[in-house]
Amino acid sequence: MIIYVKNMISQRCKIVVNNILQSFGVEVKDIMIGEILLKEKVPFFKLMQVDEALKETGLELIFDKKNQLVQQIKNIIFEIIYFSAEPQAMKFSCYLSDRLNYNYTYLAGLFKKLTGITIEHFMISQKIEKVKSLLLPGDMPLSEIAYRMNYSSVSHLSAQFKKVTGYNASEYKSLRINAYTDILDKIAV
Repeated sequence: MIIYVKNMISQRCKIVVNNILQSFGVEVKDIMIGEILLKEKVPFFKLMQVDEALKETGLELIFDKKNQLVQQIKNIIFEIIYFSAEPQAMKFSCYLSDRLNYNYTYLAGLFKKLTGITIEHFMISQKIEKVKSLLLPGDMPLSEIAYRMNYSSVSHLSAQFKKVTGYNASEYKSLRINAYTDILDKIAV
């Protein structure tokens, strides 16, 4: 039995979900981002109890098939952006269609209808969040970040970053470094 979990995007979330499931005596076969493969079918009343416990942590079970599909799309995007070591070789729309066995047009329409944004917009926002995290340490060149995030060029990344954040990459780094320094100065006082 597979169950889907909304907002489960990190290793910490996996640990929280696993602990909650164990506390209800639910045996887990495997946990992936946003999905849990259970060893056996679980009664609905128990799933509702698990759902209530998950909601206290900001997570929740997804019961509706269309919302499950949207969550699967998000999970694939999270996998690609946050957990893949190599840039995507295949066009994303083809990759998504192949992974989920649905026509991309259907997936895109469903995603837009249920989330209010396009798959592309969601993916761009996630990529920019990842880029922000890669910029902070300051030792990775923008060309390497552009390559890792599958941008066609540094200028494409720069233009998209500025459009989304309102800052170019160096301005953003400077703002973050200054904010961090200000916090350290206040702590030191």
